[in-house]
Amino acid sequence: MNFVRRHMTWFTTPALIFVFLVAWDLYCRWSGIHPFIVPRPGDVVMQYGKLLQLKSLWNHTYITVYETLVGFFFACIIGIGGGALLGKIQWLEETLRPFVIATQVIPKIALVSLFILWFGFGSEPKILVSTILAFFPILTNTLLGVKSVDLGHKDVMKSLNASRWQTFSLLELRSALPAIIAGLEVGIVLAYIGAIVGEFAGGTQGLGYLTLEYQNQLNAPGLFGILIQLTLIGFVLYLAIIVIRRALIPWHESVLVERPQPLA
Repeated sequence: MNFVRRHMTWFTTPALIFVFLVAWDLYCRWSGIHPFIVPRPGDVVMQYGKLLQLKSLWNHTYITVYETLVGFFFACIIGIGGGALLGKIQWLEETLRPFVIATQVIPKIALVSLFILWFGFGSEPKILVSTILAFFPILTNTLLGVKSVDLGHKDVMKSLNASRWQTFSLLELRSALPAIIAGLEVGIVLAYIGAIVGEFAGGTQGLGYLTLEYQNQLNAPGLFGILIQLTLIGFVLYLAIIVIRRALIPWHESVLVERPQPLA
């Protein structure tokens, strides 16, 4: 029984996917909808198999992943560094808060157009949008983590004559790590979305641009194939953060509950 509970998702997740694909196929068969609008799952799989053989698909994938990772890197620097600084200096947090919020409420499509005007149609506008989208959850989670350190623990560090750097590195940063990594999990998804949105709005390369190309060709199976590629790449990026979480905070409860428990 314990074995079944621990490995339940190995059965339930594939079962749900199978049910979804069967329902999709039956809908296409019985509704009479034209394959031009909604292709059958088999046609999508065949089209995706053809796409995987194209060198251009991997070139576009590389561009999107590159823009995502570079944007995410800058978001981590700004988010973690800025969040730690604002968490320590309250007046600075109150001063900069309106400007930070302003970066999030401005429509990103408008920003893409402005960045294209400034930097052209290369990767720079997509990286900037990716950074702007991703840094906010990282910053807010870092800020929350730094400000949520137990006061009793700080008193212990003071009693041990710890320096400010020692208190920050050994106590505050370690205590804030779970919140920071939670921000990273959201940030990597938003960075990915930012890169794709930038390619939609004004790109000549990347999976977002390739999606528009298939749309202009009215190639529905190809569009579904690109969606599969986008989804798989997104899963890989997110799982990379999960691996980092397990490596950095193996002691945290969120990691411990994911580990299989020994049989009773």
